[in-house]
Amino acid sequence: MFLGTHSPRLDEKGRLILPAKFREELAEGLVLTRGQERCLYVFSQKEFERVHDQMRQAPISSRQVRDYIRVFLSGASDEVPDKQGRVTIPVALRDYAGLDRELAVIGAGTRAEIWDAQAWGEYLTEKENAFSETDEDALPGIL
Repeated sequence: MFLGTHSPRLDEKGRLILPAKFREELAEGLVLTRGQERCLYVFSQKEFERVHDQMRQAPISSRQVRDYIRVFLSGASDEVPDKQGRVTIPVALRDYAGLDRELAVIGAGTRAEIWDAQAWGEYLTEKENAFSETDEDALPGIL
């Protein structure tokens, strides 16, 4: 499970050093793709295959499904971290997420997300009030 917030930097070659806590899960390979809210999703190879299997069950007759799958998969890039735990983020994905040198890598359970640090800070500030006001109706049986 991916948890926590980490603050790595993007190097001059567009590489990110994966947080130490995430390396074992991603060592055999990972998939980077466009996420929602202009971040990048990071899936282990196994989890990406599970997500893709779920997508394949969606009705291809739905325009919204086709559009989502096209955007999601056309931006996907499979990568293998090097011995130092570095992974290269393709230029197109860096541009999509507006990544600068300072990053926020957050754990989101079954995936990690890569955000521009400033964009993550703004998102978190905006969403923390709603988070603190969430009641059982939104997440039945959890809160």
